[in-house]
Amino acid sequence: MDTLDPQPYAITQEPYYLSNANEIELFAAAFKAKLPVMLKGPTGCGKTRFVQHMAWRLKRPIVTVACHEDLFASDLLGRYLLQHDETVWVDGPLTRAVRMGAICYLDEIVEARKDTTVVIHPLTDDRRMLSIDKKGELLKAHPDFMLVISYNPGYQSVLKDLKQSTRQRFVGMQFDYPPADREARIVAMEGGVAPEMAERLVALAAKIRNVREQGLTEGASTRLLIYAAQLIRHGIAPAQACLTALCLPLTDDDRLQETLQDLIADLF
Repeated sequence: MDTLDPQPYAITQEPYYLSNANEIELFAAAFKAKLPVMLKGPTGCGKTRFVQHMAWRLKRPIVTVACHEDLFASDLLGRYLLQHDETVWVDGPLTRAVRMGAICYLDEIVEARKDTTVVIHPLTDDRRMLSIDKKGELLKAHPDFMLVISYNPGYQSVLKDLKQSTRQRFVGMQFDYPPADREARIVAMEGGVAPEMAERLVALAAKIRNVREQGLTEGASTRLLIYAAQLIRHGIAPAQACLTALCLPLTDDDRLQETLQDLIADLF
């Protein structure tokens, strides 16, 4: 496959996204101004879907990288590999995005090694350059290249946080779970259930999010509500679907699971 072929990274059908404020206009303005964007918000609140929607709206390919603690700079930039008895250079996802003018989306950036995130710095200021030391190449970003990162502030600690030298290179956009009426519309649409069922699922999520102070690390995400709705659509009883999609994934603590099961029983 030609590494400069954008077709494998193109989004051809509009991803469903229901805006909450002016985030679409903000992102489009950042794209025009060639500014890197940082998305902050809880797990499963729609950050990834939003980026996919904007890639479709702006007609740009998107290259997504799920960051993790073993992500090295070479995983982003590329490396020399042995192919057919010869050594060839193979671009990494960041380099491919820079060359083709794609949106490069680094999901959960704080999970990556700190020495890895440094390689993105020259791309986030007016230089818009990528240094590939192993090739001795200084690559100028395509005019349409855009860098987007995301993370969940609720998981941050001293050991896992963005350095100020990285933070202050981005414009920030705050995300959260949608208001109840909009979240119900999303769950009904994406989960394929009746509006009344979607409203009950959203009501359950609100109750679950209110018990976080009892030790629940994260509230029920919109994504998990959609999972529950999809199970219901395929014939699973609502209470069982909520247990499977909401209760069990959120915690292993027996006491908390009993609390969640009580909440499910109240609504279903």
